[in-house]
Amino acid sequence: MIAGLPPQIGLYSSIFPGIVYSLFGSCKDITLGPTAILSALVAKYVAYSDDFAYLASFLSGCIVLLFGILQLGFILDFISKPVIAGFTTAAALQIGASQLRSLFGVSGSSGNTFVKAIINFFRNITTIQLNDSLLGVVTIISLMLLKHATIPVGPDSSSCRVRFAKLWVYVLRARNALVVFVGSILAYILYVQGWTPFALTGKINGGLPHFGPPPFSTVVGNRTLNFTDMLAVFGAEGLVMPLVTILESVAIAKAFAGSKPVDGTQEMIALGACNILSCFGQSMPTTGSFTRTAINHACGVTTPAGSLFKACLVLLAVTLLTDAFFFIPKTVLAGIIIVAMTSITEFGLVTKLWRNSKLELAVYSLTVLVGAGVGLEYGILCGAGLDVARTLAHAARPDLHHQLFKVGNQDCIILTLLGTLTYACCEHVPRQLRRRAGEHVHVAVLDARHVQRLDYGVAENLISTILDLEQNHRFLLWNFKESHKQLFEDIHPGFSGRFVNGPSIDQHILGLEPIPMR
Repeated sequence: MIAGLPPQIGLYSSIFPGIVYSLFGSCKDITLGPTAILSALVAKYVAYSDDFAYLASFLSGCIVLLFGILQLGFILDFISKPVIAGFTTAAALQIGASQLRSLFGVSGSSGNTFVKAIINFFRNITTIQLNDSLLGVVTIISLMLLKHATIPVGPDSSSCRVRFAKLWVYVLRARNALVVFVGSILAYILYVQGWTPFALTGKINGGLPHFGPPPFSTVVGNRTLNFTDMLAVFGAEGLVMPLVTILESVAIAKAFAGSKPVDGTQEMIALGACNILSCFGQSMPTTGSFTRTAINHACGVTTPAGSLFKACLVLLAVTLLTDAFFFIPKTVLAGIIIVAMTSITEFGLVTKLWRNSKLELAVYSLTVLVGAGVGLEYGILCGAGLDVARTLAHAARPDLHHQLFKVGNQDCIILTLLGTLTYACCEHVPRQLRRRAGEHVHVAVLDARHVQRLDYGVAENLISTILDLEQNHRFLLWNFKESHKQLFEDIHPGFSGRFVNGPSIDQHILGLEPIPMR
């Protein structure tokens, strides 16, 4: 529904990835298939032709597989929590807004962004259907009640209550299927009576998919697009799909792995193979599904072979039960999707970031605003870009603590260097050294015990600054690593006389010959 593809494509996209993942996957719980976020990304290309979905699966698989082969799993470390949270929140807003049309039976298009979906909904609000609206609202209320309708069990509870509570847990987990079943039965009874008050899913073509290579050309309107033209339609924004494929799947795998490590590279290889091979059976891009994975985990699966079992069940459904799908009301499906989206929004993160990290809040907010207003792919790019800029700014302005003290009759200052000193801060550190070592200071001490890495450019600028300031100051370089000492000596032979070690700096300062201040 979200991607704008025929319903059976969603079923096909759950069969072959499950089979392939059971062979290549490393996580026992994860279940692959089409997801709401990926479907929202694919929807803009499906508006041209369904063939774009199959080609997107192939291209995404190739990119993800290449990432896995090249051991590029570390790239995920550059996508921070605020960016991921902002992206999923924007996606939830867009997907939920796009379902308002089906929920209320409104005519017209839904739009490919949250803002456009809201505008189109109110523009066509006069076409709202009372019956669809009533059933949709009842569906949402029912799901929300079932979500929280747990049966408390205590030490004094009877065995009958305990058994019923365990059974009730499975009923709650099947709440989506339950409301679909009830809605379909209601629609069927009314249909038999000659009344169709709800918009129905309609006929779904059953049977096996058409097997063949992904389309490298397609027809849009009266124009034939070749492979190059189709790539131009995807554009740079199309690169977001493989990124989202990796992010969703690995994030879900980590969530359900507990204390066990997740091999991100192996997951990339499995995801790539799934998307490449499944596109030969009319599959859209797939990744790890949080809802299906949660059900898989609750069922107690112990190996990735659980994906194979799930794929077999879907295969039976698509070949034998497609006639029953005809009577599923669209408003019920829309209600299920909207309720599901409420569980992936992360608005609660706003208050935590406001109290602790306003810069990260800016990253989160930018991702949400751009994603909801312009497009999900632009949201994650802008958020990640701002996050990288924030990280680079921190690298260019590392912490530099200072403390004034006195040894004998000499005024001293100790400058403590922290972390990693890269080329980005090669001007900042010497500038701070000049500013802190004022005319009233006789001895300046650089403490490098906490420095893990020191680049050539930083060392060179420090040497130049120290040589310039030594007309009026004495300098001691305290607790530098041997590799750093060698770097300074290579840049300026004879510089090693300024290095000192030991638990106390006072004895080294007392051994210096004071320089009269000019």
